[in-house]
Amino acid sequence: MPIKLNRRSRNRFCLLLTGAVLLIFTTVLGVAGERPHIVFSRLAPDRTGLFLADADGNNERPLLPATGLDYNASFSADGKWIVFTSERGGSADIYRVHADGSGVERLTEGPSYDDQAALSPDGSTLAFVSTRDGGTANVWLLDLAHREYTNLTKNAGGNFRPSWSPDGQWISFSSGRDTKPGRAEPSWELLQSVAIYIVRPDGTGLRRLTELGGYSGSPQWSRDGKRIVYYQSIPKEVYPGRFRATATSQIISIDVETGATETHTKGPGVKVSPRYTGGEDISYVTIFGAKQGLRFTSGRAGAAGKMRYPSWAPDGKTMVYHRILWSELGVTPAFGIDASFDIFSTKGTMLAYSPNGEQLALTSGTRNPMMIMNSDGTNAHKVLDNDGKVITFPAWSPDGQSIVFGIGGFFQRPVVPGQIGLIRPDGSGLKMLTEGKASSGFASWSPDGKRLVYRVMGEGQQGLRIFNLEDSKISTLTNEYDTFPMWSPRGDRIAFCSFRDGDFDIYTMRTDGSDVRKLTNSHGNDAHPTWSPDGNWIVFSSSRKGFKDEAMLDEWGPQPYGDLYAMRADGSDVRQLTDNQWEEATPAWRPEHVTSPISAR
Repeated sequence: MPIKLNRRSRNRFCLLLTGAVLLIFTTVLGVAGERPHIVFSRLAPDRTGLFLADADGNNERPLLPATGLDYNASFSADGKWIVFTSERGGSADIYRVHADGSGVERLTEGPSYDDQAALSPDGSTLAFVSTRDGGTANVWLLDLAHREYTNLTKNAGGNFRPSWSPDGQWISFSSGRDTKPGRAEPSWELLQSVAIYIVRPDGTGLRRLTELGGYSGSPQWSRDGKRIVYYQSIPKEVYPGRFRATATSQIISIDVETGATETHTKGPGVKVSPRYTGGEDISYVTIFGAKQGLRFTSGRAGAAGKMRYPSWAPDGKTMVYHRILWSELGVTPAFGIDASFDIFSTKGTMLAYSPNGEQLALTSGTRNPMMIMNSDGTNAHKVLDNDGKVITFPAWSPDGQSIVFGIGGFFQRPVVPGQIGLIRPDGSGLKMLTEGKASSGFASWSPDGKRLVYRVMGEGQQGLRIFNLEDSKISTLTNEYDTFPMWSPRGDRIAFCSFRDGDFDIYTMRTDGSDVRKLTNSHGNDAHPTWSPDGNWIVFSSSRKGFKDEAMLDEWGPQPYGDLYAMRADGSDVRQLTDNQWEEATPAWRPEHVTSPISAR
């Protein structure tokens, strides 16, 4: 039976649940006003705005003020509405607005991730992707008159980009169900494979149209309902290809009845978001590289630029799309699904608070310099140039006088040498601690400031090592595929991520390598553990809920599937903190003796 939640029962349940959660966390984490402050890296656009343009993409004008994140817009069949996703209320929810920018109305509610919406041809039902009721991406239907939600796909494999047939009898979508593409070599990034399916709005008649093991996404119906157009690639083009300027996809259409396909494009480049725009002409956009913009299979000219997910009005004269807008490095309040935590995001990565909580050390990208900024995001300045190398995971010494970091080759295969160095916060006193052809990095301080734990890889080595700062001696802690070590503030245990059991999970152990305890056991990647200042909690990033959109459409990072979680130091009482389609990782927990809040920018 379809899962249906009416508005009254849902709200009553949410109120009861929220009250219980707050009561528990008031006891565990402290009274109101003492909530933990956590900042994390969010690999996502800073701002996206909705724009209208002529049919060829020229004569652009804003639909709404671009003050936050509005994206994935599409016209209704009668042209009266544009539905879109917005994070203006905190979580990603579905809204609609008239084409003149009036009448903005929120259609979905709740802390879950809601996105990729399409109105039925008669305007009565909204199809959209949501993580409600389980946390994985499914296609849901919302009866707009009765406010009833129905889980249409009910599958944990990930279901994306729904599209209504012109007669309203079918919904096409892409899905990762029935596939297990595994990992990219040598085993960190997860691969995604999606195929095109159709299903009736009552959940019957489910049928797969494209082969398993490939990559077919973003289906859209022809105006006569006989064909579906989509883009096609292969999983290894999605990753790592899309970040190496080598990825290719083509625009394909399929006859829904016979299964006969036709290829409409050729040549290099990533081509996505196809739509029939009149007759046999098909539009699409090219992403990545220097020649991005709107294209048509007929060969007619389209505007250049970074327009995303275009949709045309029924008369074909106007298009709507979202465009990426940029802002500067800073710290921004983020929406969390657990009100017991105050969380903040930044587009900086690999974050570390100073001992007094007043500053953050970070990198502003994998090939950018090391930076320091105030904890409210102001006064960002460079501490160390990277000279073309990768700088990773800066970490302050307990006395605040030094910052340890990794520099060299990281996140590359085959392994490239990387070393651990020290530098003062003012950029002086640079000193290298390790040498050789192995990759050494991701260091964390012991609470007394006398030792470092770090990971090593390459040249016949792997695992965790201890570096004694008093005599520069190095001792072996583990020889497993272990990484991201983090010393407990209590000094008695080290948290780390390991692949020793076939998935990346979070472990802890004593500082001599004994008493290894596995804290998480989920498929995918659990990584980037960081301790609370009192050592009672661990915050980490996890892909346990899977992909929430087609990965080929993500332009921000190699792995668009990380949410933040918190758990007790023994692995119990796991709490999900974020829920969206972006990669969120490398969290830092602000020292708790700081009383001034992080100010919004």
